[in-house]
Amino acid sequence: MKNILLAAAFVSAGLASYGQCDKKVVLISSKTEHLGADSTIQKVQDEKTTVEFDKSVITIAPGNENTMTGTVNSYTCDWSVPYKTGKTQLKVTLTNPEGESQKATITITGKDGKITFLGELDEKPEHKIRLHADTFTEKS
Repeated sequence: MKNILLAAAFVSAGLASYGQCDKKVVLISSKTEHLGADSTIQKVQDEKTTVEFDKSVITIAPGNENTMTGTVNSYTCDWSVPYKTGKTQLKVTLTNPEGESQKATITITGKDGKITFLGELDEKPEHKIRLHADTFTEKS
């Protein structure tokens, strides 16, 4: 009986994390950190940034700047506690309003309920963007 309950708990946890991975997700941050190649903070901006994504598309709307949209080329997602503990990594092609495209790797990590977004452009590894999420939820 104990083994059955333990197996049921694992299945439930697995379905919950998979459920998050199958949804459109929204991350909102009120501060943007610009990092150097060695991940030291170069500049901090107080601005609202909204990131929406699922397995196929991503939209990044930073502060008053132009919104970038993109295609998700690769998507991995593993959350042991949905929206709290886990990791999602996206390889994307982002396009700005002028039509310029750039490839990037985006990693969203959750540890102890703190969610961090790290964006790295393939062509500019010396400049990274980090966001600490104020909210990270399923888009309704």
